[in-house]
Amino acid sequence: MAGITYYGSYVPVFRIDRKLIGDIWGRGSIGGERSVANNDEDGVTMAAEAVRNCLKGVSREGIDGLYFATTTPVYQEKSNGVLIATAVDLNREGSTLDFAHSLRCGTGAVKAAVDAVQGGSLGKVVVVASDCRNAYPRSDQEQGFGDGAAAVVVSEGDGVARFEGSYSISNEMMDVWRNPEDTFVRTWETRFILGEGYQNHMLEVVKGLLKRYDLQPKDIGKAILPAPDLRTHAALVKQLGFKEEQVQDPLLSKVGHCGAAQPLLMLVGALEEAKAGDLLLVACYGDGADGLLFRVTEGIKEPRRQRRLKEQMDQKLMLSSYARFLSYKGLVEAVPGEPFRLFPSATATWRDRNSILRCHGSKCLDCGKVTFPLQRICYHCNSKDRFEEVGISELEGEVFTFTLDNLAGRSDDPVVPQIVAELGGERVRFYTMMTDFVPSEIKVGLGVELTFRRIYDGAGMHNYFWKCRPLRRG
Repeated sequence: MAGITYYGSYVPVFRIDRKLIGDIWGRGSIGGERSVANNDEDGVTMAAEAVRNCLKGVSREGIDGLYFATTTPVYQEKSNGVLIATAVDLNREGSTLDFAHSLRCGTGAVKAAVDAVQGGSLGKVVVVASDCRNAYPRSDQEQGFGDGAAAVVVSEGDGVARFEGSYSISNEMMDVWRNPEDTFVRTWETRFILGEGYQNHMLEVVKGLLKRYDLQPKDIGKAILPAPDLRTHAALVKQLGFKEEQVQDPLLSKVGHCGAAQPLLMLVGALEEAKAGDLLLVACYGDGADGLLFRVTEGIKEPRRQRRLKEQMDQKLMLSSYARFLSYKGLVEAVPGEPFRLFPSATATWRDRNSILRCHGSKCLDCGKVTFPLQRICYHCNSKDRFEEVGISELEGEVFTFTLDNLAGRSDDPVVPQIVAELGGERVRFYTMMTDFVPSEIKVGLGVELTFRRIYDGAGMHNYFWKCRPLRRG
């Protein structure tokens, strides 16, 4: 028996009003807004944030696998999953796999995790899906896409949602695709995609799943049906015979379609609202379709520390210009800031990976002082090589002091806040930059938390480290 034990989501704080995009091109808006990854975010950083939210307050011990699903991997030849597992401080003895190349790789990763747990090869597997896709300017997809990530932990037992079964079909057709050299997602004629592709196969997989397990539409508590647009979603719901209250919010008006992450994002949203006994149906289209069934258990009533999806959707910063949107999506090149014109070292990054990626500090075994980065000599009591490594990425704190550098930033984001924060009860001093901020809100005493971000690119490598961001709660 296998089930989902923990779940969590991540939606970037930045949004853009779709009317702003439509007005630039002299065309209408499809309505609402979409999420936009910051200029220091990508599929890996969003995945790391989703896993950290999923595991908030949860011990990493016993987690022996991480499966990462995306259609926009940061590295084409190098494991992205290993980088994420390191950033979230999982055990090195765990198994990591990358799933890619299809919009249903997220549901495929969940099914693979269930099979691994039920087969006994793994005990607890984190499944995380993240996507950050680019669409052709002026296209419907430019407005319709969104950026985001979601994670679930699949483990032995019922958890909060017991896995009940699955049904899958495959379909070879050129409807939505991207070649290795492509920046933008390619699509064929819309009626062909929606009719012969999405609609036919979603109908087939949902009906096939219900038939296999002798169910009727009325038996489903929540139907989770990712769709490219609201009109297509409504038509599918009507054809399947679901009532409005049975259907999970497709997130298209406030977030957009987040690619491979969409079914997991919607599943997290459904779990946050679910009651014990609810039957959840997840269906996802992409080169065929996957259907999954979960039964919500009594475990759903237990209190959790994870930030809710609705909270993340409500807390936002609006982009004021289409130009900034293009820059954040990497479609126009910004002048790099002075701090980032550096030459990285793969050797140094590997040597200091516990501080740089895992965010480990050193705790003195003699006086208990915690320092970052790792220090062989305690600057409080001067003891040498008497320390243990401790993770500090989950600590919250406040700004101790700061400066706003108006000359060092990128051309699209010129202000660089240099921050010294004090974190946790140990008041660990942490020097870093701030992200996801409004300059006027930065002050001494401002509550902050750490976030895993891309710092700069150089020598063909992506360099990651920890920044701080303002605490946004309630």
